[in-house]
Amino acid sequence: MRNLPASVGLLALMATAAVAQTFPEKPVTMIAPFPAGGSVDLIARAIAQQMSDAWKQPVVVANRPGAGGNIGAEAVARAAADGYTLLMGTTALASSPALYSKLGYDLMRDLAPVSLVVTMSNVLVVHPTLPARTVRELVALAKARPGLLNSASAGVGSSNHLALVLFNTLTGAGIAHIPYKGAAPAVADVMGGHVAMTFVPIAAAVVPVKSGRLRALGITGAARSPALPETPTVNEAGVAGYEATSWNALLAPGTTSRETVLKINAALEESLRAPRVRDILVAAGADAAGSSPDELAGFLRTEMVKWGKVVKAAGITPE
Repeated sequence: MRNLPASVGLLALMATAAVAQTFPEKPVTMIAPFPAGGSVDLIARAIAQQMSDAWKQPVVVANRPGAGGNIGAEAVARAAADGYTLLMGTTALASSPALYSKLGYDLMRDLAPVSLVVTMSNVLVVHPTLPARTVRELVALAKARPGLLNSASAGVGSSNHLALVLFNTLTGAGIAHIPYKGAAPAVADVMGGHVAMTFVPIAAAVVPVKSGRLRALGITGAARSPALPETPTVNEAGVAGYEATSWNALLAPGTTSRETVLKINAALEESLRAPRVRDILVAAGADAAGSSPDELAGFLRTEMVKWGKVVKAAGITPE
């Protein structure tokens, strides 16, 4: 009887391994924590379709927007840890611990890192009637008429909100922030003339910029985007030292078995190599990334420190 606990543990490990070997045996849900039509949704659907093809099981994208992505993140954190519920997480995961005093989940405890998916830049866009055709003109307008300009975002603590915070910090522009439940409604209100501008993922801006419904002033990353090659970086356009990039990462419920996590990781890595997915990512202004679960865990810790400092220095609070 002395060996009973060890035997039980061994049997549990064997059962877990057996389940992982046959995973997935039913449809998988991938939660996108922002509305349909934005970059998170577009990237999630491209990956989900490719994984569906590889697994011969549906991977269904479910949009769960709200609270800067935290409603979707909490839903995955509380889901069964069997690999059948996944999260297409965003940069907001790293800023939320500093922003919200009471989160319904702990990023490093309740969510299991699977892989970094993409990194991307935002693009600063304005309504075409705004009398600013360059970043310098935008800053001058904001300073000449305090309170005139406002900027939409996908929510408090989202990558486009943080991009605005950094912009205001480096320029002293004092542009006001208006949070939405996702990039798609934020862009829609800028196109409608209800909001002056936004820092939006390139995926959500390419079509309206090329059709003239938005004017692009600057790319937030370190390099220009192939999707909008004529648009300078914000740094090039006159804001020295400006650089703000965002990312998407795939996560599972926190106690998902290592075997299952690695199987999902392998399917994701294969999906990122698929030409069809690569084409979609290039068009979206996103760079395929990929990582091991451990590499993503380290990356998340670094990002939490980085954006936590920005949130605290700027005094950002939930609105």
